[in-house]
Amino acid sequence: MKLTSVNQSLRRLQDPSLIIVILLLVIVVITGSVLSDRFGTMRNFMNVLEQAAGLGFASIGQALVVIVGGIDLSIGAVVTASTILMAAVVDLHPALMIPMIFGTLLFGTMIGFLNGYVTIRTGVHPLIVTLGTASILNGAVLIYTLQPTGSVPYWFEEFAYGRFWSVPVSGLVMLLCFVMVWVFLRYFETGRAFYAVGGSPDAAHLSGIQCNKITLIAYSASGFFAALAGAYFVSRTSVGDPRVGDPITLSSITPVILGGLILGGGKGNIFGVLLGVFLISLLSNLLNYMNVSTFIQWVIQGLIIIVAVSIYVHKGRKL
Repeated sequence: MKLTSVNQSLRRLQDPSLIIVILLLVIVVITGSVLSDRFGTMRNFMNVLEQAAGLGFASIGQALVVIVGGIDLSIGAVVTASTILMAAVVDLHPALMIPMIFGTLLFGTMIGFLNGYVTIRTGVHPLIVTLGTASILNGAVLIYTLQPTGSVPYWFEEFAYGRFWSVPVSGLVMLLCFVMVWVFLRYFETGRAFYAVGGSPDAAHLSGIQCNKITLIAYSASGFFAALAGAYFVSRTSVGDPRVGDPITLSSITPVILGGLILGGGKGNIFGVLLGVFLISLLSNLLNYMNVSTFIQWVIQGLIIIVAVSIYVHKGRKL
């Protein structure tokens, strides 16, 4: 049993996608350290960990949906709607701050559940369903406000900016979420069923797995983590921003692809997604030091997705 466990661990370490991401991380760190004295400092790495939290939360949700064979293009809209909902309600009723934290997470979970339910009941591809949800949420938000609005108490900023022994609280929460999801996917029967449903829904159904239930859990979790990302952004800015989620949908897909998850489901390591989050965050940090425009950074992310998908598709054809 011990020898089998060691062999399985070695095979995971030899996963080409993980090796590629690790090599890219090393390249970015070395390049950044050469170009800037401040890039390679522990202080900067802690800042990157803090700034990566929002992307990390959103990417966890996207990863869970991708594993079951779906995709969620409403994540950015849920992030935005969550920030507006929390900031607007708390601005009117400051005493509701703590209940609104849970209320916002429940809101995101419900949106995710509806995405999964509509996908199951109608048979429409989740890309279309979640794109429609995104359009509805974005439209509703912009009807309500075209500019940052609302506010939250000062103490809530500790979620984004607080430190625990010099380590960002938001970064620690993100890492804890990744660990919990890894444990869930690896050691819980329901978690292992995610891969079965994504790999072959028909085979999973024949083996007694309730595929619809697993799909609903995945999309609900995606909504939950998107709302958690929204809470994080409210904590950083203290207001609800109607545009904060615009780049998040694309950004949440990038680490998933880089981490080796297959669009179509059934395969992938959640820690590969974490490495992808760190890679994108460090790359953005480096580009900021080089004064590269945010819009150009979006272009680079799009190119990364195209290249990564092309590599994995080519690898799949060879296999």
